[in-house]
Amino acid sequence: MTAFLTLTVIILLALFVLGLARIYIGPTQADRILAVQLSGTTTVAILIVLSHLLAMTALLHAALLFVLFAALIAVAFVRHPRSER
Repeated sequence: MTAFLTLTVIILLALFVLGLARIYIGPTQADRILAVQLSGTTTVAILIVLSHLLAMTALLHAALLFVLFAALIAVAFVRHPRSER
């Protein structure tokens, strides 16, 4: 089971790096914010798997904070007035 969880974390980290690339090259602001949301979700998944793998409940608390921040970022993006170009 440890090997499976380790492989899962490695795959999630690879997906996180791809998400960071999309943040950098995303042509529109909406593409970038969706990539940020994806990165936040991937971070939460990594923290949950690592929490189980390392038996550290503090990582679960950190994952909950990331979920809260992701929700706030989504609300801020939707409510932010932006000009149409």
